[in-house]
Amino acid sequence: MIIGVLQLELFIPHSLSLKAKRCVLRSIKDRTSEKFNVAISETDYLDKWQRSVLSIVTVSNEQKHCDQVLTKVERLIEEYHEIQIIDRTLEFI
Repeated sequence: MIIGVLQLELFIPHSLSLKAKRCVLRSIKDRTSEKFNVAISETDYLDKWQRSVLSIVTVSNEQKHCDQVLTKVERLIEEYHEIQIIDRTLEFI
């Protein structure tokens, strides 16, 4: 069993409140979990208005499959104009 973990550090430049940030993140999380069979959660900068870390996890019997799914997830998240991806970490356990 392979567990793939993708962490994306995000900058949300137009967010002026936690409510605005959470609205953007909720949209990303809902669309991502609807389209892919992954778990997604905000894991850092919970009290910052314009920063966030999203952690996305998938499980498979092959590392290649985990990598493909997480790459597609990252591409989907990159399509959001409200955010900028500052940093990216991908690891397999």
